[in-house]
Amino acid sequence: MERIVILGAAESGFGSAVLAKTKGFDVFVSDRGAIKDDYKADFIVRGIEFEEGGHSMDKILTAKEVIKSPGIPDTAEAVKAVRKAGIPVISEIEFAGRYNTARTVCVTGSNGKTTTTTLIYELLKAAGYKVGIGGNIGKSFAYQVATAKNDWYVLELSSFQLDGMFDFRADVAVLMNITPDHLDRYDYKFENYVESKFRIIRNQTKNDVFIYSGDDPVTVEYMKKHIGLFQMRCMPFTVQDKLLEGAYINDNGCIDIDCMDTEFLFDVCRLKIQGIHNIYNAMAASLAARVAGVDGEIIAGVLEEFPGVEHRLEKVAVKRGVEYINDSKATNVDSVWYALESMTAPTVWIAGGQDKGNDYARLRDMARNKVKVLICMGVDNTKLVESFTGVIPFIYSTDSMEEAVAKAATVAKRGDAVLLSPACASFDLFRNYEERGRMFKEQVLNIEE
Repeated sequence: MERIVILGAAESGFGSAVLAKTKGFDVFVSDRGAIKDDYKADFIVRGIEFEEGGHSMDKILTAKEVIKSPGIPDTAEAVKAVRKAGIPVISEIEFAGRYNTARTVCVTGSNGKTTTTTLIYELLKAAGYKVGIGGNIGKSFAYQVATAKNDWYVLELSSFQLDGMFDFRADVAVLMNITPDHLDRYDYKFENYVESKFRIIRNQTKNDVFIYSGDDPVTVEYMKKHIGLFQMRCMPFTVQDKLLEGAYINDNGCIDIDCMDTEFLFDVCRLKIQGIHNIYNAMAASLAARVAGVDGEIIAGVLEEFPGVEHRLEKVAVKRGVEYINDSKATNVDSVWYALESMTAPTVWIAGGQDKGNDYARLRDMARNKVKVLICMGVDNTKLVESFTGVIPFIYSTDSMEEAVAKAATVAKRGDAVLLSPACASFDLFRNYEERGRMFKEQVLNIEE
């Protein structure tokens, strides 16, 4: 019996282990940290061997193949030892794709992935398809392949997941944009990160579809240089140009979806989610839905009601006449730019965390015009403070969510907005951006009127 080793036992690793077991592999799960109790209980019931608190390399190196959690960097000692031994290392998505019989819409990009993925899922579901959502959100793709029967999967894919994909092919690939992010994982070379993102089109054929931003200069330039890669049907979305096929904003301020030999119009003012970034998200999602055969009336109904996703410009509460907004998912500079661009009230901005090689220069003009107070929240706030000194009138440094929200409540005046939009990873103070967002909401709701 061939052995599959799973490195990392969070959602991705758990699902991979379940799928591997159902396909008859000898499965060994190894996690350097602690494994959730319910996952361990499931492993015991299924007869899956596991360990936590370290890696037994003698067992790991007996693997035919290793499935690595996207959160584990290639520089981890266990991963380097596996590769040195000549054992293939793949992602959960690659493994699950071997056994998947449903069609797939795969979404990547530096910003907008989660909103667009969730919106596509809602559109396909509203059309009556049996659809699963996974990848970077929702239930593990591998777990769903093992336990469910769907017509479509909508997968949000990070660059880390794409790096471990080799034979996987997306029926519909969506690339929202490419801006500098996670450069600490790519030798601080932007071109390496760009190559990673374009793995979304890997193995696509002329029968597949690639949806991309015609307004993103990095995407467009890459496509010009590598024109031979693009055999699939290409559909751009743009707010600048009229297109023969794709999505654009017409002269009447309507989203014009022109694809699959049909045309669909939707007034931008009817979108429940606001901001230029959400217009892009809506155009990309609508194109994907039309490719999947969703009717225009269904698309319109969902766009009018879709409220957005948790931790992305999520309105939490109004306290003492101040609106509090949770944008914890904004873990890079460009995502924060869109958040600040959407602000209409004087803003108290809470930012900071684990820096990923950020260049804050792009934010300075926006911050100068929109932000009255910056509250830095992190173990080390030096870079943020230096970047915005002389740009934002008042800057305060804090090292906890409780302190940051308390300071915001003190300095914000009636009519202001407090925006948590960190521009950084969460791992210095929190387990993930979700925990950071939930703690922000808890602290806000505790503010006395």
